[in-house]
Amino acid sequence: MTLDSAFLLRAKKRLLQMHFESGVGHIGGNLSCLDAMMVVSHEFLGIEDRFILSKGHAAGALYITLWSRGLLTEADLLQFHRDDTLLAGHPPAKGLSDVVFAAGSLGHGLSLAAGTALARKLKSENGRVFCLTSDGEWQEGSTWEALIFATHHQLTNLTVLIDHNGLQGFGSTKDVASMAPLAQKLSGFELEVRTVDGHDLNAIRQALREPAKGLCVVILETTKGKGVSFMENRMEWHYLPLKEAQYRAALLEMDRQ
Repeated sequence: MTLDSAFLLRAKKRLLQMHFESGVGHIGGNLSCLDAMMVVSHEFLGIEDRFILSKGHAAGALYITLWSRGLLTEADLLQFHRDDTLLAGHPPAKGLSDVVFAAGSLGHGLSLAAGTALARKLKSENGRVFCLTSDGEWQEGSTWEALIFATHHQLTNLTVLIDHNGLQGFGSTKDVASMAPLAQKLSGFELEVRTVDGHDLNAIRQALREPAKGLCVVILETTKGKGVSFMENRMEWHYLPLKEAQYRAALLEMDRQ
């Protein structure tokens, strides 16, 4: 299906509801990557393809995306972050067939994605592997080691997406450990780098649809807390849960957009 703005808005409002009812934070980073995750899942992810979430704090966006495809129910979403739930704060190691790997310590998802892509290449299997990372993960050696591995093995069946919102747990990526400009650092490898507005659905589609000569890395220029003005570009919304007044205000603002 082609994703439309009304359907995407419904998903964003359901994301806010799920986090509000559970009293759980990490909302800002979920809103920065939900647009791209929904485009990938609804328009590019076929039966033979795999999506791997390395940015584990965006578990809420992943669950909402699965819900939007009918793969999770309303009853499932009510168990988000509860005791003994499958919908944990990071995607679980087992229990959800559409979650290939758990997302625990941040920075290992690209290694898992590269291994999956290599296995498919060696077995001559069809399908693409998509991996969504945060920009903060590119401060970690394990991510660069995975990139070296992926380019060495010419994994053209792997597409890496980077949620480049410029903020992480303790401040801006620039202040914590700058890798700017990230596109320039990546361009030294044998791959294609495409930088797009991570909230422009058509731009995301084009970046994912256009054939690549090698491993493709899509840098999604995003805004943390996108769509909720009091959250946008605010580091504290990496952590804060929504109070009721804030939740109501956020819904009203989304309805006006």
